[in-house]
Amino acid sequence: MNILAIGAHPDDIELQCAGTLALYAAQGHKVFMAIATNGNVGSPHLSRDEIGAVRHKEQIASCALIGAELIWMDFDDEWLFNDRPTRTRFIDAIRQADPDVMIIHGRTDYHPDHRVSGQVAEDARIPASVRLVETSLPHINKVPHLFYMDNPVGLEFEPEAYVDISSVIETKRKMLLSHESQDSWIRAVFGEHTSITDMMEKNAASRGSAAGVAYAEGFREVKTFPRTGSFGLLPGIGM
Repeated sequence: MNILAIGAHPDDIELQCAGTLALYAAQGHKVFMAIATNGNVGSPHLSRDEIGAVRHKEQIASCALIGAELIWMDFDDEWLFNDRPTRTRFIDAIRQADPDVMIIHGRTDYHPDHRVSGQVAEDARIPASVRLVETSLPHINKVPHLFYMDNPVGLEFEPEAYVDISSVIETKRKMLLSHESQDSWIRAVFGEHTSITDMMEKNAASRGSAAGVAYAEGFREVKTFPRTGSFGLLPGIGM
């Protein structure tokens, strides 16, 4: 299968569903990681161009750890909107990946870029398969199945299913640590006691406890027409 995860910022996918992507990759599936914005405001001291370039390199390094293909949409951080240019770019991202499964941000996430990214991805899912919706890439021949990834630190998100990521938690940790600039940024914004890996591990352990395993990631199925799959599309699924 082809698997497409769409995140609003570099490091979003790693925080919320990189373990599941690592499992897909280990099973031989083709994984794509699409990043909507370039993260060009996430630094306490670098310029927008400088931090944008740093974050692009960090995302490339993270993708390389599981052999994922990067789709870099390059919108400005904090200024993502559901408009025609954005939807067109998302349609092309979906057409490039030709996914069987898409994993996207949910509607209860705290960050507007996250919510917009998820909504645009959901809205672009069917148009990507429509021949006369003309973009730079040809239409795809199937409509992918959608899952919402967890929210940061699990707030306002009730999983319907859990993927046991205990066997790949170290890979998830390494992918997240590729985003070194964001660990510094989070510490600058939220205090030195808060690290990006601590945030991830606490939530993964919490979801794991609910699933009866060491570490897990939580998901919700997007129950929308057309129904093209089920939770069985997730690797090693546990309810």
